[in-house]
Amino acid sequence: MTSEIANNGAAGGGCTLVIMAKAVRPGAVKTRLAGCLPEDAITGLYRCLLEDTMALARSLDGVAAAIMAPAADVEDLRPMAGGMQVVAQKGAGLAAGLESVFEHFCDGRPGRTVAFDSDSPHLPAAVLRQAFDALGSCDLVVGPTHDGGYYLVGAKAPHPGLFAARTMGTASALDTLLARARQLGLAVRATEEFYDVDVAADLSRLAGELRLAPERAPRTARWLAKWAGGGGQAMASGPHP
Repeated sequence: MTSEIANNGAAGGGCTLVIMAKAVRPGAVKTRLAGCLPEDAITGLYRCLLEDTMALARSLDGVAAAIMAPAADVEDLRPMAGGMQVVAQKGAGLAAGLESVFEHFCDGRPGRTVAFDSDSPHLPAAVLRQAFDALGSCDLVVGPTHDGGYYLVGAKAPHPGLFAARTMGTASALDTLLARARQLGLAVRATEEFYDVDVAADLSRLAGELRLAPERAPRTARWLAKWAGGGGQAMASGPHP
């Protein structure tokens, strides 16, 4: 795998960005933030993260945007989606959701599909374009996170068995994905390492960055500023990753 992505210009037609999302329900989203935020605050934060992620997706010219969600969440997400297609995944869990993305959007159709998490709206849009461009010369593109996971994965065709449910959300998620890609003989490239918002230290890092550049995720920036201004403890202490 190489971490160098050539920027070949804007991704062309036939590109789809699919946001992996859940309905905004207490106890169902961002559960690892429970140590630093109360339940109602977690759902408020997640709503802002998801709305900013959808706005980021819509900002990409020539790229179609859609949402993949658990079947039970589809009707709740449609009012938020603003006309964006919301597709019910087959099966339960993130691995099944990712399998569903490429089965639904790639099977029998030309084009490039990137699945993107719903809690990295502060990612530069250029990185998403690089992911689509990379698929011109590889089978699989991944966006690694600092904690051993990945914030995006893209392909041009479905690859059954690529995603392992047992390692999703663990420090070995990326290594497992790459090992399976090697077993399947797939050529893999990577975008730059980034971070999503899973734990208190991630939230602290995001809050600090958005204080300096709120335009990167404006809804989330406003929510964090309001929470902090109201005496909330949204900012975790300790070293940032």
